[in-house]
Amino acid sequence: MGLRINDIVPNLDLTTDQGSFKLHDFIGDQWTILFSHPKDFTPVCTTEFGAVAQLADEWKKRNTKVIGLSVDGVDEHCKWKGDIESYSGAKATFPIIADKDLAVSKALDMLPANAYLPDGRTAADTATVRVVFIVSPDKKLQLQMTYPMSVGRNFAEVLRALDALQATYGKPIATPANWTTGQDVIVALSLDNEAAKAKFGNIDIKLPYLRTTKFPG
Repeated sequence: MGLRINDIVPNLDLTTDQGSFKLHDFIGDQWTILFSHPKDFTPVCTTEFGAVAQLADEWKKRNTKVIGLSVDGVDEHCKWKGDIESYSGAKATFPIIADKDLAVSKALDMLPANAYLPDGRTAADTATVRVVFIVSPDKKLQLQMTYPMSVGRNFAEVLRALDALQATYGKPIATPANWTTGQDVIVALSLDNEAAKAKFGNIDIKLPYLRTTKFPG
């Protein structure tokens, strides 16, 4: 069975272009985004890794580490980073997991456990290895997104989702559709109106079950 929201992510042994380490050691006490790709030197993946590199300052502001995964080896990753940096104009300072044997992809349920992959496999053979995981500092999975081969990921949405997760983490609030930082938030149903007013001050009762308040951040 694959990972579910609030599962602790497995403490996998990782080999990357920046050395070998345990996943939990990499996460430490920070938020972490793991984003995976089916093969090095492929067009969509190159644009996505470039987008992540360009957002380095934004990840840092949010106390968030990023780590990539691709089902090739360390040597290929090192060479590919040159293309990523040339395309994006940004340094790719994050590590990329080497997953030639698909051990990590299978452990995180990106592929069926019995997946058959031929010699000389192409990105199409590993197409399901296109996932974004967002993990909180307690090593629990908070969000995952899976994309098909033909659709490049929107890392502005990944960033927005990260903001929403951090804003609501351990708090009795939620975010409405299309929420961005600073906008009003939804009061959790675990608080009645009096408790909500005591905690947040003014609340806007739009419906008995839909109450909003100013973002308390």
